Amino acid sequence: MTRYFSARLSAFGTVLGTAFGSLRQWHWISSALCLVGMILFAVTGITLNHAADIKAEPVTVTLETELSATLLKTLSGRSDGPLPLALRQWLRQEHNISVPSTAAEWQGDEVYLGMPRPGGDAWLSIETDSGVLLYERTERGWISYLNDLHKGRNTGLLWSWFIDIFSLLCLIFSLSGLWLLMRYARQRPSTWPVVALGVVIPLLIIILSVH
Repeated sequence: MTRYFSARLSAFGTVLGTAFGSLRQWHWISSALCLVGMILFAVTGITLNHAADIKAEPVTVTLETELSATLLKTLSGRSDGPLPLALRQWLRQEHNISVPSTAAEWQGDEVYLGMPRPGGDAWLSIETDSGVLLYERTERGWISYLNDLHKGRNTGLLWSWFIDIFSLLCLIFSLSGLWLLMRYARQRPSTWPVVALGVVIPLLIIILSVH
């Protein structure tokens, strides 16, 4: 009977040791994957918190031109959808303007396409009767660009996926870290008082100053 229980305890200890080793691996792997993202979001958290104190001078580029008869003809008969491919290629080659294949707004004799982007904005309008094209692009600098990455503003589907995956990895990193704290808490008496401070301090700030 003693041998039986000893064997069971030994097997249970082996399972715990394997789980503990796996959890440590999850912890360091998730922390490695989160490293650059954590730095980015921490830094932009500071810049967003002090956005009013960080001055930025927007740089605006404008273009006014007239489409050729051939390009203007590609717009005739359209009432929805993106700008014609030939027009988008011409804008890229002649004016270094990248126009997405997203749907434009077709209203009577005018076509309008908004092109918001991280750290700036752009728009383009075309008068389909005269062929006059107006384009404007505004850049607000790198800090604004990084801030928009933090907020996921005008960043597209892939970056949205990255934020979701990054958040999941942060949860894994945090929860596995909590488990490791529990594992070594007996060896470090200050563990739970410090964890409690991490909970109490934000709560006190919210209760006392955030209304």
